[in-house]
Amino acid sequence: MTAGPPPGRAAVIVGVGSYVPPDLVTNGDLVTRLDTSDEWIRTRTGISTRHMVAPGTATSDLAVEAGRRALKSADDSQVDAVVLATTTPDHPCPATAPAVAARLGLGGVAAFDVSAVCTGFLYGLATASGLIAAGVAERVLLIAADAFTTIIDPGDRTTAVIFADGAGAVVLRAGEADEPGAVGPIVLGSDGDNAELITVPGGGSRHRSARQEPKPGDEYFQMAGRATYRHAVERMTEASRQAVGTAGWELSQLDRFAAHQANARILQAVADRLEIPDERRLSNIERVGNTGAASIPLLLAQAAERGELRPGHRVLLTAFGGGLAWGATTITWPDLGH
Repeated sequence: MTAGPPPGRAAVIVGVGSYVPPDLVTNGDLVTRLDTSDEWIRTRTGISTRHMVAPGTATSDLAVEAGRRALKSADDSQVDAVVLATTTPDHPCPATAPAVAARLGLGGVAAFDVSAVCTGFLYGLATASGLIAAGVAERVLLIAADAFTTIIDPGDRTTAVIFADGAGAVVLRAGEADEPGAVGPIVLGSDGDNAELITVPGGGSRHRSARQEPKPGDEYFQMAGRATYRHAVERMTEASRQAVGTAGWELSQLDRFAAHQANARILQAVADRLEIPDERRLSNIERVGNTGAASIPLLLAQAAERGELRPGHRVLLTAFGGGLAWGATTITWPDLGH
């Protein structure tokens, strides 16, 4: 599915913010309890450090901090809706977004969660853009946050070395489709026939209704690595080409490539297929790992802060995650004044 705003009205990014919890976990820390090595982790994932929530810290805590920073970046404390993309809500019920909105002083506005695993930010971006295009909201705070380590088996070296915790957020306002910061055509897709490749088997209604004792490990995130790699590379490459073409751009015109930070090998494979030079690829996976839905907005905020992402840059965003779900879109980066 490809969607764009109606002529003359678009969602425009006017603020960004990010947050990672203070507890830093190095490869050396993981080596002490896992059958692995620093070299193995680096060569297979590209990760050196990652951040982990402290006991008692939840997804909402990460989301509130990233949301507050995005609102400050936008020089505005009021929005009409809060959309939270997450795979790790504070509770199965209710949604986490209303609590986040209340803590940000936004009680009373529309607030709800979006669940699309690592593609959550792009699905959330499509949702927020739709609210603006339909005239339901003039300004939307979109947050993507995951305390992913809370659903990871700490003894599973295939996932424990990759996933981490963090949050990223953007503030969107109604604007013109041709102005800097306007969200371009959004490409979204899914493949439920392969849902078992990325899953948490236990804990949902299917498991509960069976009234059976859960199998050991079913409460944890599970991923079929090789098959996931193949699907991720193919789907992100295809969606990226479609999004760039629909925007009327050429791949050679891209200034920056901002992909979901899944692992270094996937990032390199997709960028190579798209023939995007190394100097145009944004990356923070070495420092923060795979932060799920938070990955892309966290990358954008940090890249803008470091000066790697500048006003006028043509940026391609793409992601892949459980569902299976994937997506891509384009943005001409705005001048956010920092």
